[in-house]
Amino acid sequence: MNKIFQALVLLFVTSAMAQKVTVTGIVSDSLKNPLDVANVVAVNQENQALDAFGITNDKGEYKLNLKTNASYILKVSYLGFKPAEIPLQTKESDKVLDVVLHEQAESLDEVEVVYEIPISIQGDTIVYNTDSFVSGTERKLADVLEKLPGIEVSDEGEIQVEGKTVTKVMVEGEEFFDGDSKLASKNIPANALSKIEVLRNYSEVSQLGGVTNNQDNVALNIKLKEGKKKFWFGEVTGGFGLDERYIAHPKLFYYSPDFSVNILTDLNNIGEVAFSSRDYWNFTGGFRSATRGTVGTSFSTSSSSQGISTAQNNRAKSLETKFGAINFSYKPSESWRLSGYGIYSYNNTLMQTTATNTYISSGETELTDTNTDQASKLGLLQFKSSYSPNERLQWDYQIQTRLSEEEQYTNTLSVSDVTDEIGQNNAQKPTTVTQNTNLYYTLNPEHIFAFEGQYEYSDEDPFYNAIRSEQPFGGLIPLDSDQSNYNINQKQYTQTNRLDAKLDYFWVTGAKSNINLTLGTTQSSQRFNSSIFQVLDEGSEITFNDDELNNNVQFNFSDMYLGFHYKWIMGKFTFNPGFHVHNYVAANTQLGSKVKNELTNIVPDLFINFQIKQSESIRFNYNITRNFTDINNLAAGYIFNNYNSVYQGNRDLESALYHNLSLNFFSFSMFNLQNIFARFNYSKRIDAFKVNTSIEGINQVRTTINSNLDDETFSGSGSFQRTFGRIKVKTNASLSLSNTFNIVNNAPQNSKSLTQSYSASVGSSFTNAPNLELGIGYTINDYDNGNTSTTYYTNRPFVKFDATFLKNFLFLVDYDHYIYTDKEGTIDNRYGFLDASLSYQKSDSKWEYSIEATNLTNNASLDQNSYDDLYFRTSNYIVQPRYVVLKVKYEL
Repeated sequence: MNKIFQALVLLFVTSAMAQKVTVTGIVSDSLKNPLDVANVVAVNQENQALDAFGITNDKGEYKLNLKTNASYILKVSYLGFKPAEIPLQTKESDKVLDVVLHEQAESLDEVEVVYEIPISIQGDTIVYNTDSFVSGTERKLADVLEKLPGIEVSDEGEIQVEGKTVTKVMVEGEEFFDGDSKLASKNIPANALSKIEVLRNYSEVSQLGGVTNNQDNVALNIKLKEGKKKFWFGEVTGGFGLDERYIAHPKLFYYSPDFSVNILTDLNNIGEVAFSSRDYWNFTGGFRSATRGTVGTSFSTSSSSQGISTAQNNRAKSLETKFGAINFSYKPSESWRLSGYGIYSYNNTLMQTTATNTYISSGETELTDTNTDQASKLGLLQFKSSYSPNERLQWDYQIQTRLSEEEQYTNTLSVSDVTDEIGQNNAQKPTTVTQNTNLYYTLNPEHIFAFEGQYEYSDEDPFYNAIRSEQPFGGLIPLDSDQSNYNINQKQYTQTNRLDAKLDYFWVTGAKSNINLTLGTTQSSQRFNSSIFQVLDEGSEITFNDDELNNNVQFNFSDMYLGFHYKWIMGKFTFNPGFHVHNYVAANTQLGSKVKNELTNIVPDLFINFQIKQSESIRFNYNITRNFTDINNLAAGYIFNNYNSVYQGNRDLESALYHNLSLNFFSFSMFNLQNIFARFNYSKRIDAFKVNTSIEGINQVRTTINSNLDDETFSGSGSFQRTFGRIKVKTNASLSLSNTFNIVNNAPQNSKSLTQSYSASVGSSFTNAPNLELGIGYTINDYDNGNTSTTYYTNRPFVKFDATFLKNFLFLVDYDHYIYTDKEGTIDNRYGFLDASLSYQKSDSKWEYSIEATNLTNNASLDQNSYDDLYFRTSNYIVQPRYVVLKVKYEL
């Protein structure tokens, strides 16, 4: 299989690069000074097509690959200089052609020239002309972004630019569902796009752009084609198939200078999840804090989807989705902007999983067969106001409400030393309301003030129910055994009030230096209660009054801190060292007494940026963080995690100390459209929180302790992209190594894991020819726990193909082949997923007709493996069968 794949890649690249001649040269001014990022395009005189383009490097060099024996006009432009047009006749040998540009006083006319070329750079902004990269087969924003050098889109729709995650997408300068790039990449139609602007070093507050570190901030701004502005546009898609398959997907957009609105809907049962539970919990709401950065404390009170599982890769036995969202932006005046969104999502998911759990300490093997029925209703509401009457003052206010209702029923057949059929019910209706207010004021160019405050209220009410045929945990809970089964129930309630506020003062001491003083606080108050009870056969309840089976806890946390940072630029280096002085007070009250801890701590941090070139840098970060747990790990009463695991908090927990280092390298060359990114992270935990587990058979009782056994983790990743004309080559590699300790049955247990992941692909983006992408992914998961170790391998070749034929037809194919094995040779599973579609649309018609087929190979399941300090797990889960859907789309 791999030899065939390699031969296809070689043939593909060879044929794509055949019959080319290379034209190189230097673009300079009249004084022979090289011009960096000048634009060079070659227009074929036979068909007026743009056959190639290039951008000069810091030496003024450019390179074009052109057809042999063809006539071209070479167009060279640079902002502030008069454009040059040079006739060029290619032969069968390479050619050297230098170009001299002359300055001109008036350069307004050049703006139009700059925007017509494929790529232009304007300071920290990269502008892509999308028509120069697309082939006409693209349907959504994600399809276009994948064709652009330096931009990646994950399978989940997350956008990355130069290795950095994009958390803000704008359309015509207005926020598009602030905080989630997936909704943009999966919904904005490709035929509406004119240009993509990549905003590097992005700051939402212009006043702070020069005094804060924004190197990791990247935003996208989508420019629409003429005719897609100042009126409604969109599309309505509907489809149906056998086995009662259906899809309805209307989308509507409106943009004008003062008002914009976006409406998205999606109803389907074909496995297309528009908004998952993971999206919901990860929805950040944008950059929020313009002065964000380490303050030396890690203390999280955020909600989580407790006990509710999620489907893998949007694949499950059955998936039904209902989704609706609306986003608006309105400018009552030039100084005031209002925006907001509302999102509703309903997902009903059926999952079926067969797994083998090998428990390391006890040597027990558990075989499980699990069926899960999950229903989730998720809601997000946000309103935001931004007022800036002048360039010296900006006031932002934002309120966001999260609402959800989730239920999950799981039936598990567990076979180990005993056979037990277990039914579990999870339900929760958490609510979170978050308010932010930020005020930025520039007194004068030397003195800038920034106040940022956030208040959060949340409550969670997870309910757990387990019905077992066997009594669990050896009498830990005094259950009535004279029943047909054991019906165990647990109620919980957590309420959180949290205030974060800080005041920053920036003193600009020079053109290349500033001092930052910070005064801030975090104040949190939480209360938590829980109770365990048994429901008897006749419907009555037994409530257990034991202290260890109930919780009634109050936890208060206070952090008052003062920070100092000094930032200065020396040549190509930017240094930003500093420290924070913290005063912590943490107290929990339960069981009739209070445990209080007070601590004063100084934690340093350091940021260094080496700007080698305009688009090449090395960044180093080091910080020490004091980590605190929240109320869930302090409650001394037992809490059910699942049918074979209970957790008991530790009210005497103290803080842990984390050392974190990161090194990032980035290089993006417009000269050869080459993008290189590498990241390395190292973390060491001192007095770390450790899980202390007592395990008997498959039953576990867990708690958390502070331990002097240090944990270390190392991760690294890198990517390489390069575009050769219409050919794009990509490689990625990542490595994660962890060396951790936990306590199992009162004995320290050292666990090591090494995960390696590699991928490579080569793909084309021809305008009038079929396009093909060939790739391969390879993953190695190596686990070692004392005398027990195992290794899993996943080999995944993949192919993507798209072609237009007979002018109006479009054919798309996407195939992934999996080879899943282990070191011992006990596993050798091979399967593939093949998706294909055929669509028809006349060039002057708004109607499109298509037939789409998913899982044409009718593969039944997927494999995966996982590992922790207690057991190795290999699992196989059922996926949706093959289905075919007929679709009709109308463009508004």
